[in-house]
Amino acid sequence: MATSSSGKKRLLDSKRKLVAKFDPKSPISEQYRTIRTNILYSSVDEEIRSIMITSSGPGEGKSTTTANLAIVFAQQGKTVLLVDADLRKPTVHYTFKLTNTTGLTSILTNQTELMEAVNKTDESNLFVLPSGPIPPNPSELLGSKSMQYFMERALEEFDLIIFDTPPVLAVTDAQILGNLCQGSVLVVSSGKTEKENLLKTKELLTATNGRLLGVVLNNKKIDKKGSYYYYGTS
Repeated sequence: MATSSSGKKRLLDSKRKLVAKFDPKSPISEQYRTIRTNILYSSVDEEIRSIMITSSGPGEGKSTTTANLAIVFAQQGKTVLLVDADLRKPTVHYTFKLTNTTGLTSILTNQTELMEAVNKTDESNLFVLPSGPIPPNPSELLGSKSMQYFMERALEEFDLIIFDTPPVLAVTDAQILGNLCQGSVLVVSSGKTEKENLLKTKELLTATNGRLLGVVLNNKKIDKKGSYYYYGTS
């Protein structure tokens, strides 16, 4: 009975987190599609093909936002690779009920090839690459030439690469990825993210070659219809 109960809980957690998949007509799913539209129109000169999702600190809804954005982009017909680039506390494999024995770190250390490590999901066009075994040197791996080669290879195979990264203020990993991606999206939690931390995070992100595409305000009850909204930044 314990195993059955645990399995049901995991399924419920997955359905709750992946609202864009399990309840695509919900107001929250519609807000994710609005975010998708804003990202698509954030650059008129070039197609956005690589973005990272991050936050100031932990527990602000970054990973849930990343997963649902990946789903709505895939639902639009783009081939999407969701990469768990949080090489310290990875969670993407839990969300999509995958093993984490092989993943990004396996590719970066030349233990496997990209397409051998990628997992196809039951959501058409959506592919997931877990973090792989947690390494002793996450920042060095993300800043390596292997990571640059990974990006080149991934963009040959997929229309869009979305990275789930560690919080900006905790470690330098997100800043490193900011140099590789065309843009970043910052998730903040209403009533939780301190203004000082938010400003510091924006400062660190805009100091990279990448640019801040916008901010997702999470856990903000605007009205009875939804709990997420998006506003752009300059």
